[in-house]
Amino acid sequence: MTSAAATSGPATSDPAGGAPTPGPGAEGSASPERAGGRTGNRHLVRVTFGVALAVVLLDQLTKYLAVRYLEGQPPVEVVGQWVRLVFLRNPGAAFSIGTGVTFVFSAIAVAVVVVIVRTSRRLGSLAWAIALGGLLGGAVGNLIDRLFREPGFLQGHVVDFIALPHFAVFNLADSAIVCSAIFMVLLSLRGVEISGRRS
Repeated sequence: MTSAAATSGPATSDPAGGAPTPGPGAEGSASPERAGGRTGNRHLVRVTFGVALAVVLLDQLTKYLAVRYLEGQPPVEVVGQWVRLVFLRNPGAAFSIGTGVTFVFSAIAVAVVVVIVRTSRRLGSLAWAIALGGLLGGAVGNLIDRLFREPGFLQGHVVDFIALPHFAVFNLADSAIVCSAIFMVLLSLRGVEISGRRS
């Protein structure tokens, strides 16, 4: 008859005479699956923040160029009347919504950033990592404007410059937010959870 100690993995003595080393079956040892899960999550978190950083840099670069070359200038036609560059300082949310409550949208943007950062700990899907990265980058891109542009802290006006027919003027951060939100809806409809499981 085999004893319980033998089946659970006996402790082995340290050759130098130190404390016993737990055997391979000892309780508390990390499983390869769990260690692999942590490594995979770290990779997906890096993807999320990498996408977010790319969106923020591209958004701020295009806004800098818009301020430098478009402010005070007539609209520039890119594709006839279909796509134009029109400089606008927007005190509201994406696509010029809610122009009278800038401070509220600034607070909402901060909350969104915090929620996304906390949610990234549960990531198990590359698609969700990309979607969250786009949403985070868009939120941070516009939040930077609200924090540091005139007329003041948390009340700054967001730089918009892309105009389409019968549509509000917007920027790349707005586009990233909307595209990411649509992507998230599609993932949810397909049953892909943020953990990577399928419902």
